[in-house]
Amino acid sequence: MGEVDIEKEHPNVVRMQILGAKVVPATHGLKTLKEAVDSAFNAYVPNADTTLFCIGSVVGPHPFPRMIRDFQSVVGKEAREQILEMTGKLPDHAVACVGGGSNALGLFTGFIDDDVKLHGVEPLGIGTKLGQHAASLTYGEEGIMHGFNSIMLKNEKGEPAPVYSIGSGIDYPSVGPEHAYLHDIGRTIVGTCNDADAVDAFYKLSQLEGIIPALESAHAVAYAMKLAKENPDDTILINLSGRGDKDIDFVVEHHPIPTK
Repeated sequence: MGEVDIEKEHPNVVRMQILGAKVVPATHGLKTLKEAVDSAFNAYVPNADTTLFCIGSVVGPHPFPRMIRDFQSVVGKEAREQILEMTGKLPDHAVACVGGGSNALGLFTGFIDDDVKLHGVEPLGIGTKLGQHAASLTYGEEGIMHGFNSIMLKNEKGEPAPVYSIGSGIDYPSVGPEHAYLHDIGRTIVGTCNDADAVDAFYKLSQLEGIIPALESAHAVAYAMKLAKENPDDTILINLSGRGDKDIDFVVEHHPIPTK
């Protein structure tokens, strides 16, 4: 786990350690998600015959993107069943945040053959310059990283560019190859959300609905709030990809709780 993310998500790290996990910090580069994946692959590849490797996103060489998509597809299947039960119809829009893109692809799989608009929301961070965001599909180009060919953010040397997001799980300089394909054929709509709007959505959902979302998920919430204003008669399904327990210490330290 990236050393920076260990500090940002301290409550999650403590839980993992209580449950018996050994959390190894990735201390090179930006010390975030990409560097954690680097370190995990470097540890796995020389010992592939005796080591089990699990990855949490739809990235990496085959068969990992397909495996994770299929594992996550239960989210889309259950969401489809539940919204039909609740409303009697499919949603007009399905919205999820996208870093590598596992939660989004899991949700989208449930509606891929339906007349439902699929929105992937990328982290715009604090600006549009390289190093200020992690919006790969919005600003990236074709490239190879971590053993897969997709769309990635590159520096002037053609190497993975530095990225940033307030959400530790979505600050990744590429996106799963299936996301790149779905975007290329026009099946998905790519949007963005910056840090400030994500924090605003984090607090609004918490205070108005009693649901504390992960900062990653808050990007989807913020985007959907704007989408709802533009389409007041439409049904919007948002995938809350994680709980915000892991983020509360970081959020209140850097973004004080707003008064009502």
